Amino acid sequence: MNPRKPPTAPPCTLFLFGASGDLVKRLLMPALYNLSRDGLLDRNLRIVGVDHNASDREGFVEHLYGFMRERDQAGDCAGKCLDEKRWARLAKCLDYQTGDFLDPETYAALAKRIDATRHGNAIFYLATAPRFFPEVAQRLGQAGLLDESAGGFRRVVVEKPFGTDLASAEALNACLLKVMGERQIYRIDHYLGKETVQNILVSRFSNGLFESFWNNHYIDHVQITAAETVGVETRGAFYDSTGALRDMVPNHLFQLLAMVAMEPPAAFAADAVRSEKAKVIGAVRPWSPTMALKNSVRGQYSAGKQGRKRLPGYRQEPNVAADSQTETYVALKVMIDNWRWAGVPFYLRTGKRMSVRDTEIVICFKPAPYAQFRQSALERPKPNFLRIQIQPDEGMAFAIQAKRPGPEVVVENVELGFAYKDYFNMTPATGYETLIYDCLTGDQTLFQRADNIENGWRAVQPFLQAWAKGGEVHEYPAGQDGPKAADDLLAKDKREWQPLGRNRS
Repeated sequence: MNPRKPPTAPPCTLFLFGASGDLVKRLLMPALYNLSRDGLLDRNLRIVGVDHNASDREGFVEHLYGFMRERDQAGDCAGKCLDEKRWARLAKCLDYQTGDFLDPETYAALAKRIDATRHGNAIFYLATAPRFFPEVAQRLGQAGLLDESAGGFRRVVVEKPFGTDLASAEALNACLLKVMGERQIYRIDHYLGKETVQNILVSRFSNGLFESFWNNHYIDHVQITAAETVGVETRGAFYDSTGALRDMVPNHLFQLLAMVAMEPPAAFAADAVRSEKAKVIGAVRPWSPTMALKNSVRGQYSAGKQGRKRLPGYRQEPNVAADSQTETYVALKVMIDNWRWAGVPFYLRTGKRMSVRDTEIVICFKPAPYAQFRQSALERPKPNFLRIQIQPDEGMAFAIQAKRPGPEVVVENVELGFAYKDYFNMTPATGYETLIYDCLTGDQTLFQRADNIENGWRAVQPFLQAWAKGGEVHEYPAGQDGPKAADDLLAKDKREWQPLGRNRS
């Protein structure tokens, strides 16, 4: 049975601020190509790159085409996927506007482009350095480009990082809301565009089996992991003033936590879903500074090896201070103070230069109340767990106990599950396709609302404040799974991290 094709998005002029940057060429343009390949873009869509670098339409098209060819030849899209005819059709939609983000003349030129269309629809995608977010938004408002009174829609997409702490996030929200309504703001988190992340909601709320045990009566704890094998590479200057906590926790990891822990929404609609997510993030217990230190671990990778490849330590990376105390790894214990999750700890960890690339959620259930098989080698069966694998190799697996064939009762741990690639036709994707399509069609379900953003920063603020006053940054060799102190964090609660990726065997 062929799935129903989604409707084509309405016509629009999509302005890409920061068009010369990596985000546009590495993620946004491939995503737009994939949407065009699938017939989801209107033939009257116009994509206009906006940047201070002097260029024109031909130069912009050639710049993007060169990267698409390199990407295709390198196999970054799981095989040859660049169709020259399809690219030629999409290239006709491309144009370029040279202009300073702080110059009113730039916005006057954009207004002329919108006026030249019949529909008047426009999306302004801020793929710029974060310092330009409020500047661009204010100037869009001053130029009247966010006014929808003439009938066309006007939307602004804001990339992360959305602030660097609670105060800056509140200030940025206030700035945006001065010039536009909340329904016009699309705060994007590319993790939410991944199929497996969206499937968390479907699995939870369309299967009665899950909902019956999705609470503190049956769940012992939850582990959420985002492990990367890469280091900071060329992002040293940015990363050294940011760190793993700010870079990953209030956005990516808390969004995964919200998907797991939220209450069933009244309807699968944007406001209903986002309200439940904001509630559960708002229920994260605010630790005191002392408890924040006790329930967190910071790590920084030192020189090590991945296979036979020698890797530098974080302080040896380009544009990183020689005495840097910035964390490249963080592990946290958080508690959600509501009826469903009272007493259930959520353990979060994320790090760079770890042994495997692995983003997953593990729901760890309480063990069976009585050990029936005392004569077996496994006197106390291991607890069951549900593993939701987000990347790579998207899928789900349920670990249960089973008897090994033979005359004796020998209990073993086995996993039942499915891989997305075995059931569905997984076409090459960047993770931005769904999010761009939703923005074009006006669906805000997968985008963060102001209260969700601020609740996330409010939850991590105690850790930021505690770390500013002290606390150790533990070293771990590159190619390993973080510092021993992270294992001790769970060992204090008589628990342990689930092994990652290939380490499971």
